[in-house]
Amino acid sequence: MDQYAVVGNPIAHSKSPSIHAHFAQQTGQQMVYSTLLGDEVDFEAQVRDFFSKGGKGLNITVPFKERAFAMCDILSKRAKQAGAVNTLLMGKNGDLFGDNTDGVGMVRDITQNHGQSLKDKRILLIGAGGAVRGVLEPLLNEQPESVIIANRTVEKAQALAEHFDCLASSFEALQGDFDVIINGTSASLSGHLPPLKDELIGKQTWCYDMMYGKERTIFLQWAYERGVTGADGLGMLVGQAAESFYLWRQVRPETASLVDQMRQQMKAAD
Repeated sequence: MDQYAVVGNPIAHSKSPSIHAHFAQQTGQQMVYSTLLGDEVDFEAQVRDFFSKGGKGLNITVPFKERAFAMCDILSKRAKQAGAVNTLLMGKNGDLFGDNTDGVGMVRDITQNHGQSLKDKRILLIGAGGAVRGVLEPLLNEQPESVIIANRTVEKAQALAEHFDCLASSFEALQGDFDVIINGTSASLSGHLPPLKDELIGKQTWCYDMMYGKERTIFLQWAYERGVTGADGLGMLVGQAAESFYLWRQVRPETASLVDQMRQQMKAAD
């Protein structure tokens, strides 16, 4: 049976095996998907060993996305822009192909699962790390009116903005309200909120947190307390997995029902 895996460190917490098992069952695909604890020293050797034994594809997660990027013989456009890879596929001629499905997973979740158009919208993107870099190209492909990257270290935001031809700002200098505010920092997982001014929210603002949890994240709590709605990144997690699955199997699974099922399971686990 075709073998797939996700490589990361730590990895025991990964939801990817259950997500891909669901996709395989839904689409009638014969495959096995497991976890692989990434070795900080021998990561590259692990990847080569997996494929040399007939493995078909790998997902790559923290902290190996940049190292996987450096290993690839061929890169997708979105992987080149992201500077990181979360999906590996071995070509028929032995070339290692790398892609980044994080951004398209997020955009599909926002536009399809939540029905939010990003076209002609004024978008604020919070953070300037790898998660933000990974979503910028698919986000800009939706043709928003503008994308402003805000970060505590403005220089990091400016470097990203120059690379992707968008705008950068400090939190203090942000003015007016936004149609969509996306949190791309992991701060909300530790209960910290970026220094966001109330005036960033207008009547029509919709908020999205790339992070997710059993409870509403502190960023989404901030939004709801100011009278607007939003969504967390559970659908992005499932969406990026669906795009990887499509690259490997050429079948696109349906995701909304799985997101609902996982949400119910998280609540039931309390």
